[in-house]
Amino acid sequence: MCRLQSKGSLCRQAAGGYNGSMVTGALFDISRFAIHDGPGIRTTVFLKGCPLACPWCHNPEGRPMDVERAELPEGAVSVGWRTTVDALMAVIQRDVPFYDESGGGVTFSGGEPLAQPEFLAAALDACGRHGIHRAVDTCGYAPRDTLLAVARRTDLFLYDLKVIDSRRHIELTGVPPEPIHANLAALCEAGANVELRLPVIPGMTDTGANVRGLIGLVTSLARRPSLRLLPYHRAAMDKYPRFGLPIPMPDTRDPSEDELERIRHQLTSSGLEVAL
Repeated sequence: MCRLQSKGSLCRQAAGGYNGSMVTGALFDISRFAIHDGPGIRTTVFLKGCPLACPWCHNPEGRPMDVERAELPEGAVSVGWRTTVDALMAVIQRDVPFYDESGGGVTFSGGEPLAQPEFLAAALDACGRHGIHRAVDTCGYAPRDTLLAVARRTDLFLYDLKVIDSRRHIELTGVPPEPIHANLAALCEAGANVELRLPVIPGMTDTGANVRGLIGLVTSLARRPSLRLLPYHRAAMDKYPRFGLPIPMPDTRDPSEDELERIRHQLTSSGLEVAL
């Protein structure tokens, strides 16, 4: 019996009731032949909507849930589009030979893919029926039942942990970290395959206190996921003027190789598996 009382649509999908021509979602990009969003060659599907407001966000156009019109100097442009699961699968299936050769698949990113749970679940189900590896790139800020319903359809979570301290996390992202940490623990207890990701933002996430907090959190989990460091890069900041937005953190620089190695050494010295 389905226990997801607050998400009836996901319960129905778990029982097999979904129509790919009817379930729709809002996207803002599809990146084919991606190599940094999970194993192998992948198609990364970017869903609109995110509950966080991270100042280092690389996809500011993905924050609003709605498909919108941006007024730019060269004229109005649409930011995103609505699509059905069937139409999305038609794009995804073009690259099945590359998934098969490389051990790749599809990664659902954003924005925050858990912000559109019905569409995400339906798309994951459709990929599963075609034997396509499924990854979900998430900040982890979502209702527990939504996350666990998605976990039953997901082969790999790419799970961001940014700032461990509660006050600082609220200050930077606008939301508390406690639900994110509790959801991570629930995924690990459920046996989900999780890769943790730490965005390395100089002066924000790379501090000794934050790394120590991360170590304390990870070592408390029922299963210890591997970690990957994601160095901040300013290249994505070029997007902000294109969408009529001010550039955030204009003085923040990319982390150096020495700084990345320092964090990696701090983590591995605590017995954690780390990749760059």
